[in-house]
Amino acid sequence: MDMRTFTAPLAGIDPGNWLLAAGVAVGSYVILHGAVVLFRRHLAKLSEQGRADRPAAELLKATLARTSKLALMITALLLGLTVLELGAPWSDRVRHLWFITLGAQLALYLDRALSVGAQRYFRSRASAPDAPATVANTLMVWVLKTVLWVVFFLAVLSNVGIDVSTLVASLGIGGIAVALAVQNVLGDLFASLSIAVDKPFEVGDAISVAGFSGNVEHVGLKTTRIRSDSGEQIVIANAELLKNTLRNFKRMSTRRVQFSLRANPSTTRAQAAQVPAVLRAIIERQEGVRYDRVHLKSVTQEALEFDVVFHVLDPSYGRYMDIQQAILLDAMEACEELGVSTVGASRHVLIERVARPDSARPAASAKPAALHNVVLTRKQPS
Repeated sequence: MDMRTFTAPLAGIDPGNWLLAAGVAVGSYVILHGAVVLFRRHLAKLSEQGRADRPAAELLKATLARTSKLALMITALLLGLTVLELGAPWSDRVRHLWFITLGAQLALYLDRALSVGAQRYFRSRASAPDAPATVANTLMVWVLKTVLWVVFFLAVLSNVGIDVSTLVASLGIGGIAVALAVQNVLGDLFASLSIAVDKPFEVGDAISVAGFSGNVEHVGLKTTRIRSDSGEQIVIANAELLKNTLRNFKRMSTRRVQFSLRANPSTTRAQAAQVPAVLRAIIERQEGVRYDRVHLKSVTQEALEFDVVFHVLDPSYGRYMDIQQAILLDAMEACEELGVSTVGASRHVLIERVARPDSARPAASAKPAALHNVVLTRKQPS
């Protein structure tokens, strides 16, 4: 291709127009750069004053910090070229360059806005302000940025006259094939993202799920690691974890305790009537405990059963065990003072020997008949 076709339109431009274009380009760069600096300073003042629009101001300030000086220079140069009368080849190139420059700068702004916005979102939901970035945060930002730059790349190709429909179709088919091949992995990835956004539990929480319990040590892209109460580490897929009902003990505000106290059936009515009041007094003496109820639940030949319910205001398991131990020991002492036995009903075993006729007795060499002719009967005391 003859280069004179491209250089001829430029050779016919008057030198004065070139100087004017250069002046416009320099002035445009100074104005654009100054406007960006002033706007960033204004946003910094808004953030320092702590006004209601502080989050938006911080987001805009961080986004403007991604302004490319190269993009400003190219934009100023293009503004200078607008005062020149360029031919068809150069005017098309300038138009393409406008699209690429502005599109690239807009993509840089969106890239920074995605990073800052996602970081603020996950930090606001974190347990501690200085908590490190989660895997879900990194994954979400990476996916969104990838989509952003792929769209920008396809838009640039389309603007310069390249047909991208075949490429888009190929990407779609390839994406479907990859998704089918790694659907289990993708399921765990999205489950990890769901855990990060919905936060059914966090690292350090004590949970119970799928028949085991322990403390969460790590939430990864595919699996979650839990240190069980017995000491071993349990690794479970994120998708499988979300399919089961999960109990988070760390988020308990109080702990409801219910147990039964069984007394000997020989306990008299007068003695049984005193037990609820005595147990209530014992529970109310404990610090950090809210009494609920004590009732005589059932009377059988086996035992008299009292149903005891109270609430421990501290969700700590160790504190719960200490309180229950103290209540049980005091209850044993109180029952001794009332003369109420907590020993179960006794059973008597009667052994009767049944004599056989002489004709039915075995030979002398056989084992003694008394060992084979014992009838056991149990009699419950009335």
